[in-house]
Amino acid sequence: MELCDQPAHELSKKLRAREVSAEEITKSFLQRIEQVDGRPGTLDAVPEEANKAKVHSFISLDAAGALEKARQVDADIAAEKEPGLLAGIPYTAKDIFCVKDTYSTAASRMLANFKAPYSATIVERLDAAGAIRLGKVNLDEYTYGSSNESSAFQPSPRNPWNLDAVPGGSSGGSATSVAASEAALSIGTDTAGSIRQPASFCGIVGLKPTYGRVSRYGLIAFGSSLDCPGPMAKDVTDTAMMLQVMAGADPRDDTASLHPVDDYLAEIDGGVKGMRIGLSPDYFRVTMPGADGNYLEKPLPTEIEASVRHAADVLRSLGAEIVEDVPMPNTKYAIPAYFVISRVEAASNLHRYDGVKYGYRTKQRIDNLTDLYRKTRGEGFGNQPKLRILMGMYVSAAQFSEQYYQRALKVRTLIRRDFEQAFDAQGPYRLDALLTPTTPSTAFGMGAVYGDSVMMQYSDQLAVPANHAGIPGLSLPGGLDAAGMPIGIQLLGPDFSEAKLFRIGRAFEVGTAGEDWRKIQPRVLRAG
Repeated sequence: MELCDQPAHELSKKLRAREVSAEEITKSFLQRIEQVDGRPGTLDAVPEEANKAKVHSFISLDAAGALEKARQVDADIAAEKEPGLLAGIPYTAKDIFCVKDTYSTAASRMLANFKAPYSATIVERLDAAGAIRLGKVNLDEYTYGSSNESSAFQPSPRNPWNLDAVPGGSSGGSATSVAASEAALSIGTDTAGSIRQPASFCGIVGLKPTYGRVSRYGLIAFGSSLDCPGPMAKDVTDTAMMLQVMAGADPRDDTASLHPVDDYLAEIDGGVKGMRIGLSPDYFRVTMPGADGNYLEKPLPTEIEASVRHAADVLRSLGAEIVEDVPMPNTKYAIPAYFVISRVEAASNLHRYDGVKYGYRTKQRIDNLTDLYRKTRGEGFGNQPKLRILMGMYVSAAQFSEQYYQRALKVRTLIRRDFEQAFDAQGPYRLDALLTPTTPSTAFGMGAVYGDSVMMQYSDQLAVPANHAGIPGLSLPGGLDAAGMPIGIQLLGPDFSEAKLFRIGRAFEVGTAGEDWRKIQPRVLRAG
């Protein structure tokens, strides 16, 4: 097995035992990138046929900088200095995070020329822990999407399990870089499931932490009350290692929680004996408004429900108590509420892109400041930012605010209340975690849903309730469908219960380690 195919915690052990060097590890990942990634995403047009045989995770790659950092880690280890928890482990950063003196584009023409003057807190902490940053990876423009097809930097990433399928979004480049072993770790963001959904589609682990568990400083904002930076990795242990480094208070971010950071690795192998894990019928169907105003219900594919129930059986066999029929009645309203809240917040955050302070500015003749704004935004933004500005301005207008925005905020409260009741230690269910599917389907084909904003949004129906409630959610591989595509299962827990979710996820990994689907690699990694 190549070094780049091994999980981060195994590489860390070998590095500290001096069985391998950080430089050797980094070169292994760079070689894999050369083999499978292909042309980085750019603003330049290229024939579509030229892009279908590679993964295309990256917008920018810094091989020289990565090797320089690797040599410094090796020097620290040789000098018997403590190199950090993630020393020598290569990672990628979703290009929504500012990294000092690098282009930080948000996958938009609007920021294609923007070099960040500072780094995001999450990047600083990973770098300080000895992790080796390989480069910036692609995403949906400003994170607006669930397939990664809306990036202004084309070609957009393709799913390593099937290059004709999407990787999910918006953290699609993060997911593909880990799934194709181009990086051991990656950092993404989750506003409605944008870590968990691509993790599910690409067969890796992804965590949306409790809101405020990880600082948002240096994150280019989408929906400020929903955005959560988080880790993506090959397995649960690697994800826990990342959160250990990333989590904690930040004086530069008032929304970063002061809640103490747990030792996520201390009891990760503690098992699930005595835990109560719930199943909800409301997570085994997709519900959406019909043309007549009534809600239409569609059951999930049997393969996805079967994977979740199999996970429940595994956890039951390991000592957990499975609680059936936990009601989550407001789940079906999560997407309509998200449509409104996220668009209002997106429109507000996009007002800063005006062609005056930084980023793109039109080269056309302008007559006044309004003309500058109009032409700059018209040329610099793609369709998705424009749609969000229009909808956000509409639903937040004085005459519609009560009808839409205020009502959406009330729905958010009801969704939070469902989880509080499920997790209440004195309540009828007393859950430690809720076990659900991550997504209502496996990865769909490139172009199959793109352009249909409503259907694209409903791919996040099972993920977005956690964003409304602010609770943590962990997606992990749960099997493969008949077409050989990954199925994701999700664990949801109360505020700051990440350590418990890691324990459950790790127990499931151990309990299914011998199953046949665990032995199958993404298609781009299979010999021949």
